[in-house]
Amino acid sequence: MPSFLELLEQQYKSQLPFVAYRKPNQKQVKALLQQDDSLHLAVDFTESGFVFAPFDNADQTVLIPNETSKNIESDFEDVVFKHAEDKVFEVDETEKDRHIRLVEKGIEAIRTNKFEKVVLSRKESVAIKSDSVFKLFADLLASYPTAFVYCWYHPKVGLWLGATPETLLSVENKRLSTMALAGTQQYTGSLEVAWGVKEKEEQAFVTTFISDSLEPYVTHLKQGNVKTVKAGKLLHLQTSITALLKSSLKPVIDALHPTPAVCGLPKLAAKNFIINNENYQRTFYTGFLGELNLKVDKSRNRNPRNIENNVYRALTNATNLYVNLRCMEVVGSMANVFVGGGITKDSHAESEWNETVAKAMTMKKVLQ
Repeated sequence: MPSFLELLEQQYKSQLPFVAYRKPNQKQVKALLQQDDSLHLAVDFTESGFVFAPFDNADQTVLIPNETSKNIESDFEDVVFKHAEDKVFEVDETEKDRHIRLVEKGIEAIRTNKFEKVVLSRKESVAIKSDSVFKLFADLLASYPTAFVYCWYHPKVGLWLGATPETLLSVENKRLSTMALAGTQQYTGSLEVAWGVKEKEEQAFVTTFISDSLEPYVTHLKQGNVKTVKAGKLLHLQTSITALLKSSLKPVIDALHPTPAVCGLPKLAAKNFIINNENYQRTFYTGFLGELNLKVDKSRNRNPRNIENNVYRALTNATNLYVNLRCMEVVGSMANVFVGGGITKDSHAESEWNETVAKAMTMKKVLQ
């Protein structure tokens, strides 16, 4: 009987679409194996399956449909490989200068009232040392237990892997939860850290945008307290947001994506600046991905010992979407690693470059 990774290898060698993934803080790794190479699209988000959406919401969202795909799953321990020790990568001075100029241009645009915030990113190509993309996937699983970790492939689109710390939204029946995530600093052994004005302001931008965007489509909107969370070797500011849906899912996604955490404010002005000034196309970086309208079988009884009552179960309709951060696109023997950061009027260009270097290590450490 082929192992979980061997089934993925067979699917990949047959050039058939698939996605393998593990949700945050879980041990179970799941996969959808599409049985042909058709390119399916999510049109109104009433579909069921796994979606992979680009940064530009004017472009098409790819769907691996649940009803025509094979579902497999595995325990976490079955797919783990030990990754290499951390390695120091050389700095590309040309890329550094280019990114610093881009950030300075963004700061100037903010100071001349073009927008309040913009998220600026870059792409870095790194040679792949591993002999299997599935070993890379397993290393990500081992390295980032609190992230949404995935390996996604379609022969007509490409091969992507990632370990993202950010939820776009989760919906179970009509109960919606999401988060505002912004601000970055290195983890040095403690969550008790001080945050600067720039990071606090950036977090407030994102939280306000998400709440205001959700308002027309939800009831019982609530915000949690701002807290510091750890993602790999980085810390971020996070605010939880919950509500009840009163509309369909598509207008909510359209309102939220792309969020200020990956685009800026106002959204359209920041998005246009990104498209016109970044020296590459983001495609699926800072898009979103995840489970769409999957049926989940849940017991109404939370005590696993009460076998008699466990026969009363309920099917719920669940959607879990994540922002495609800390990701890479594999092309041949190279991996394109994508990193960025939020720019406000208080940003410092050199510091913003250093932040992208730290974020790049999330992916690069498994490419050694």
